[in-house]
Amino acid sequence: MTTQLDSPPPKPATSRPLRWLAGILIGITITLVLIWVALSAFTGYGAIQFARMLRGGQVHISVDQPTVIRQIRALQRLETVSYTMDKIITGERENPVLPAFLAGDKLLLVVHGEVMAGVDLSKLQPGDVIVNGRSVSIRLPHAEIFTTRLDSAKTRVYSRETGLFSTPDPNLESEVRQEAERQLQAAALEDGILKTAAQNAGQTLTTLLSGLGFETVHVE
Repeated sequence: MTTQLDSPPPKPATSRPLRWLAGILIGITITLVLIWVALSAFTGYGAIQFARMLRGGQVHISVDQPTVIRQIRALQRLETVSYTMDKIITGERENPVLPAFLAGDKLLLVVHGEVMAGVDLSKLQPGDVIVNGRSVSIRLPHAEIFTTRLDSAKTRVYSRETGLFSTPDPNLESEVRQEAERQLQAAALEDGILKTAAQNAGQTLTTLLSGLGFETVHVE
């Protein structure tokens, strides 16, 4: 009688996908090490410095449109130029019947005045600000005159002449002062005070926005 021996159980086969995945991971690891060694030798960075460089990088600050508008509006009325003038203004009250030496009233006023102009940034609208990454464009409100005033300490009556039969008109000096303010403002406008105010406001805002991190600032 012939005895049949049982064949030994088959050995479990190693999973090919696992070996393939392990090979890929080892290859990636070796490649990264070689790249790191090459970069360290090329840049002069050691392992710690190179790791810090990868972890750190450049800091970017994002400034959106509402933030820019708030920063600009916070300046309120941006007074950017002051115009001063010294002038002699003449005021005269005449009588329709009698000549000046009998009923006239003449005043010479030496005035020192100042005109202040700038841009009212509280009028800035959201559509006036365009933010595109590190660039910003601003359309400013029109420059305007804020104040026109005479310096009372430096403004004085130079001379006053009244007729033989007349008394000084109490309203003449105030009328001459009003005319002096009008002429002062007209002279400032003729000399281009509004254009200068707009230019100075643009320079101020360019400095402000550059400080907020913008690389390109366009103001119009």
